Amino acid sequence: MVKMLLSVGYRVVTLDNLSGGYRDAVLGGDFVFGDIADRQSLERLFAGYRFDGVMHFASFIQVGESVQNPGKYYQNNVAATLNLLDAMVAHGVKHFIFSSSAAIFGEPHYTPLDEQHPKQPINPYGSSKWMIEQILADYDHAYGLKSVCLRYFNAAGADPDGELGERHVPESHLIPLVLQAASGRREAITVYGQDYDTPDGTCIRDYIHINDLCQAHLLALEQLLSGAESAAYNLGNGAGFSVKQVIDVAKEVTGKTIPVLMGERRGGDAARLVADSKKAQTVLAWQPQYADLDTIIAHAWQWEIS
Repeated sequence: MVKMLLSVGYRVVTLDNLSGGYRDAVLGGDFVFGDIADRQSLERLFAGYRFDGVMHFASFIQVGESVQNPGKYYQNNVAATLNLLDAMVAHGVKHFIFSSSAAIFGEPHYTPLDEQHPKQPINPYGSSKWMIEQILADYDHAYGLKSVCLRYFNAAGADPDGELGERHVPESHLIPLVLQAASGRREAITVYGQDYDTPDGTCIRDYIHINDLCQAHLLALEQLLSGAESAAYNLGNGAGFSVKQVIDVAKEVTGKTIPVLMGERRGGDAARLVADSKKAQTVLAWQPQYADLDTIIAHAWQWEIS
């Protein structure tokens, strides 16, 4: 996101405590080491710069961990985000882009999922995201803070230029795990469940290229800066791919053998999660540029072997 904003002429300041990221991944602009849980750190930041808008990516995202340690998720994803919103209000910053999640919907009542789908999160991670969406509606009403909530489905791929990619420790996303098995950094990839109500029995997910996600953030920011009202958008390709399809395409892209282990189902895994992104395409004029799975995996593979 920093790279894209800089490429179109924005001045960018990144605040990060580096608990889940890397200083060398910030490819320009100003960098401030700090934590949104620290009100004094936020006060210094907002006093030192004049911001037009804020993009908030600093959440914990592991569903399983959120079930085991909900306090960690509510402290960081909700309480610390409130600190950030209060600092914005105090300093008159009126435009906020929030990384939300398809996890706010819970078990799908129908697919593809549009913005009106019931919000019934089934884990503390999803609950924390939905809480912030509701808080943002209240802050708009009370303080005039305009926001766009972008509900990611499955972020995937890597920077097409090869400068940036996924570096999670531990890694939990399917595509990099599959590619680590292809490169030899991991012994095998485990498929959790093969008896779902899908054509090949494995879960289907909607993978969206990271650059397409960033493009949606940029379009949302520009709409807010031009005076648009608060909004929420589901972001995906509108096409689902099964776990087996991901593995098969990865074999083709990499030319490698990928060892596969079969495991039991995991609790909370829906059979099919696919986004209806027509609202984003219509209102934001957003159009995914890297929608095919081959390209998403090819960019991720380029990063894996770099």
